[in-house]
Amino acid sequence: MENLLNNSLAMVLIILVINIIYVSFLTIRTIFTLKGQRYWAAFISVFEITVYIVGLGLVLDNLDQVQNIIAYALGFGLGVIVGMKIEEKLALGYITVNVISSNPDIEFTKQLREKGYGVTSWFAYGMEGDRLAMQILTPRKYELQLYEQIKNIDPKAFIVAYEPKQIRGGFWVKQVRKGRMK
Repeated sequence: MENLLNNSLAMVLIILVINIIYVSFLTIRTIFTLKGQRYWAAFISVFEITVYIVGLGLVLDNLDQVQNIIAYALGFGLGVIVGMKIEEKLALGYITVNVISSNPDIEFTKQLREKGYGVTSWFAYGMEGDRLAMQILTPRKYELQLYEQIKNIDPKAFIVAYEPKQIRGGFWVKQVRKGRMK
């Protein structure tokens, strides 16, 4: 192991990889913290800090090697990207999608409910006439699928999405927690 650490290129690669791992853990832990999943956040933080100490120790022991500092900084940036990609795959939580259909006569609400989405709808009036406004709640893992279905039903639909901070009540939440999405 000491020969490996004495090799300049190997040291740069080790520091780079360690920091990618560290920042990925940091990103995931932060997301779990923000989502209120404290036990997962605490569990991940144990690994995060261990990797951090090892990586930082390698850099601090070799501060005279500028390539190690560059590798540490580059690993940090790449770790943010990797952590965000992991979070996208985990797709924790829910998303609320507000949709305004250009045509209030489309059976939009019915089609989405048949697919298992929770939809609340009402008639609205826009700049160019009558509209159908909807609010749809879905797990984030179905977000892209929902956008695709909306686009297929009404390609001109106006869509705004956000992440709700709290969800309480309603029949739909119980169905989703039981895995009844179609």
